[in-house]
Amino acid sequence: MASITFREVEGGSLKYWLLFGGIGLFVLFGFLSYLYMHHHGHVVTGMDNQIVWGLPHVFAVFLIVAASGALNVASIASVFNKPMYKPLAPLSAILALALLAGGLLVLVLDLGRSDRLIVAMTHFNFKSMFTWNVFLYSGFFVLVGIYLWTMLDRNVKAYSKAAGTAAFIWRLTLTTGTGSLFGFLIARQLYGSSMLAPMFIIMSFAYGLAIYLIVLAAAYAWTGRPLGNAVMMRLKTLLAVFVAAVLYFVVVYHLTNLYFAKMGPVEAFILRDGGIFTSLFWVGQILVGNVIPLVILLTGLGKQRSWIMIASALVILGGIVQMYVTIIGAQAYPLDMFPGMTVKSSFYDGVIHSYTPSTPELFLGLGGVAVALLMTTFAVKVLRLLPASLDDTTVAALEH
Repeated sequence: MASITFREVEGGSLKYWLLFGGIGLFVLFGFLSYLYMHHHGHVVTGMDNQIVWGLPHVFAVFLIVAASGALNVASIASVFNKPMYKPLAPLSAILALALLAGGLLVLVLDLGRSDRLIVAMTHFNFKSMFTWNVFLYSGFFVLVGIYLWTMLDRNVKAYSKAAGTAAFIWRLTLTTGTGSLFGFLIARQLYGSSMLAPMFIIMSFAYGLAIYLIVLAAAYAWTGRPLGNAVMMRLKTLLAVFVAAVLYFVVVYHLTNLYFAKMGPVEAFILRDGGIFTSLFWVGQILVGNVIPLVILLTGLGKQRSWIMIASALVILGGIVQMYVTIIGAQAYPLDMFPGMTVKSSFYDGVIHSYTPSTPELFLGLGGVAVALLMTTFAVKVLRLLPASLDDTTVAALEH
């Protein structure tokens, strides 16, 4: 690390402030959408008493899961002591904090009565995974903040490995908790599976690294700093491994469900008969989010930086679709409360439900993404997070 010089981004240019203002505009739209839904109630959204978690939850859970994965680069540097990743670690940590902040902000503002958040913060039910996640999210901020401090302050640099190891263990626990929100929830046919916890962990690796790759490449391209192929090729290979692992877990998860007769109808709904959800699963999640990125990353196309960016963007898009199918698709299918019996009532029991996201829901979700990007954009301006150069010669010197 002696040959690496970290410098802030010169944030006084017109280009910087145009970027900052453009992202800020989405934050404003997100806030206005929150005010609109808060004033009129969720009746102005596509949500109802059947679909209680809508599009904002899709964005929120995606950002929270991606936050854990964004820290993966820093974890490789400290926990596994890989020199090439050490210059990349500060940006990894700040991006993880920003993504979690954006995700939790959307989650809080989508509660309906966000002014009563204090009740959730002072009354805990320790039999609920939702309660445990409050502590997991708070602990993540604290540990990653300390880890970032050890990377930026030479006086405490000796504690960097210990802080990184603690953050690594905590983030795995956090993502396990997020997956367990669904894995322990038996109120939907598609949930209630221990497979969801490890699947969410590997999903976080893929989503977080894809976002990190785009942010890293954009930061160096827009600031004119050298970014060699060595870094890009190493990260794109790692991304290919994670995407392949996501595809593997998805296949195993659905094959496991198909093995049990009681899961046949809901699996048929997702895989064959679910209309928009089936289309989103096969086209958005599998094809766009997994297959096409793997083809790009594992062939000659993956040697070109522009195609790596396209693959990363497709992984992110596929991840959002996967969250949509997982969260909303599972709610659309009715719970089979009495197997073998037909249930009908005024509450649409036994009826497959429809959901159409509203514009305020979309902008609230995009507002969370914008908050994460705005925090990162500001952080690279005021903190020394980015090496002045990551050309191939500099990176090669780190590994010798």
